[in-house]
Amino acid sequence: MSLFKQRLLVMSIAGASMAATGVSAEESVTNSIADMVTNGKASIDLRYRFEYVDQDGIDEEAEAHTIRSRLTFASATYEGFSFLAEFDDVRHIGDDDFNDTTNGNTEFPVVADPEGTDVNQAWIKYAGESASGNFGRQRILHGNQRFIGGVGWRQNEQTYDGFRAEWKGGSGLSADVSYVYNVNRIFGPDSGPVQPADLEGDNIFARFGWQINEEHAVTAFSYILDIDEEEDYPAGRSVDNSSDTYGLEYDGKLGPVGLKGAFATQSDGGDSNLSYDANYYMAEVSATVAGIKGIVGYEVLEGDNGVGFKTPYATLHKFQGWADKFLVTPGDGIEDAYVGITGKLGPVKLGAFYHDFQANDSSTDFGTEIDLVATYPVNKNLSLQLKYASFDTDDEDRYTDTDKAWFTVQFKI
Repeated sequence: MSLFKQRLLVMSIAGASMAATGVSAEESVTNSIADMVTNGKASIDLRYRFEYVDQDGIDEEAEAHTIRSRLTFASATYEGFSFLAEFDDVRHIGDDDFNDTTNGNTEFPVVADPEGTDVNQAWIKYAGESASGNFGRQRILHGNQRFIGGVGWRQNEQTYDGFRAEWKGGSGLSADVSYVYNVNRIFGPDSGPVQPADLEGDNIFARFGWQINEEHAVTAFSYILDIDEEEDYPAGRSVDNSSDTYGLEYDGKLGPVGLKGAFATQSDGGDSNLSYDANYYMAEVSATVAGIKGIVGYEVLEGDNGVGFKTPYATLHKFQGWADKFLVTPGDGIEDAYVGITGKLGPVKLGAFYHDFQANDSSTDFGTEIDLVATYPVNKNLSLQLKYASFDTDDEDRYTDTDKAWFTVQFKI
């Protein structure tokens, strides 16, 4: 990171004076700068997780006990200004019987939750009647996070250093434009032997929305990623993720039926060494009857010239199965046909999903996956979750059978 960018981040941290994440800074309006602090809100978020991984081809099974501690402070608002700051600390409990990507325990499957303490968010914001600007380290979640997200599933969240401007006008129109010069990834806070903790560059994230009416909305988006090369890592982990992506999303409903669709086109960008043009498209239909929701969807990420459509800043765990077998799109692309059902048994939220994966640019069957989840919100402060994923490969040359299970306890005050 350049000295100038470091100073900008330090200024935003100093202005925030503590650490911040998802607490609203606009809940309280004050009459003085001092009251911004005294009328602010502090919160604590603790998340313990046990993660188990059994992966063919690796003799050992991963058993990871981790805990993330998050301290957040959100100021009150004065003359339209507010700030937020947040610190995260991730610790391992007991033996490191897993590969966290930095500890060198390569005899175990990967559980990408390295230890460390970091500033997760630190930003200053000005909000007017219809527009706002936010500068510093911040969470940016676009749409369903298929392209830009926070990877909140992992213990170390992905956040962004830069400036974000948002506007909401009449007739349902909106704009959301960000300039991001550094991405703080889940592999941090310190770079390891496998992945860099940060990716610097000159990136533009832009979304322009139109809420046509209560049932229908469309969004045009553009993601221009110009990622700097990380000399200690293969180009595929930094500069070769540079790309230019343009697309359109639709989200709507017809009576009880929900509809989602998206299309995007992508080509190599920045200083990438690659040369390709690939498309992305998806369609999903859902319906809810007597509290039970059924989902049917089809998602395609194409490949071209041996390069798969790239989404390096997505919340990838949300897509193509929870076993995380396709974090990088295969060079021959991928098609994901999926069905799901969600509902409740008393207070417990339940979900089950099935995926069938195939190559888009060849006749290869990659495999199938079953995902199950049960979430019990005990009260507003405490929640429990059990989750399971089982991937069964049909392409043993590239993928391995994998079973994963999680037990998560989250406590917020």
